[in-house]
Amino acid sequence: MAVKIRLARRGRKKKAIYDIVVADARAPRDGRFIEKLGIYNPGTNPASIVLEADKAVDWLLKGAQPTDTARSILQHEGVMLKKHLQVGVIKGAITQEVADSRFDEWKGSKTDRKATAADSISQKKDSDKQARLEAERKVSQTRAEAIAKKNAPPVEEAPEVEEAEAGVDTVAEEVSNEAVADETAAEETAVEETAPVEAAAPAPVETAAADAPEVEAAAPVEAEAPATVETPEAEAPASTETPATDESAEKKAE
Repeated sequence: MAVKIRLARRGRKKKAIYDIVVADARAPRDGRFIEKLGIYNPGTNPASIVLEADKAVDWLLKGAQPTDTARSILQHEGVMLKKHLQVGVIKGAITQEVADSRFDEWKGSKTDRKATAADSISQKKDSDKQARLEAERKVSQTRAEAIAKKNAPPVEEAPEVEEAEAGVDTVAEEVSNEAVADETAAEETAVEETAPVEAAAPAPVETAAADAPEVEAAAPVEAEAPATVETPEAEAPASTETPATDESAEKKAE
């Protein structure tokens, strides 16, 4: 009868767990088996293996043939090395103590490798977890800012408008002040430019002063008007004196 060391599937869908069993090669995969050697769970990281190494070595020495997957598991657990060392002890190549010491040495190094691998895996898990948390935190913060901005009351925007208007008024005042300053500077420039013209103005005034005697020369015409008025007054005595002449004439006539 051919005997095989193989895996028998159990567990639920997409969560398979395998039993490491010794069974007849003609039996179904998940059917009847002779002996159970351990459990293999590939769902963990790293995969968990529980195996009775001494029983597995005994069945290998009896001629049981492992399948490819079962051989990989047995080799990973050092069962194949232990079987090889035990064959050397049986043949007398080495003693049992040497075989046991070699196996213990290999097992110690394997344990260190397993610990290092587990540490690296745990560190990778932690780093991945931190990266995911940081990404989720950023997404949550962005979402919260968007919600706060969406729910912000419009009243809070009024100060910004007032500040903008104040800034516009300030700019307008500065522009008006600059315009007034420019106008003042322009007026001062105009005054400075017209100042020489006013200084030259006295020349026509002096000419008028020179022409003033002509006006004074014509003034006696106005002074002669009272002379014409006074003429009758001067003639009045003459009229009074005329009777005197008449009286003298009468006296002469007499």
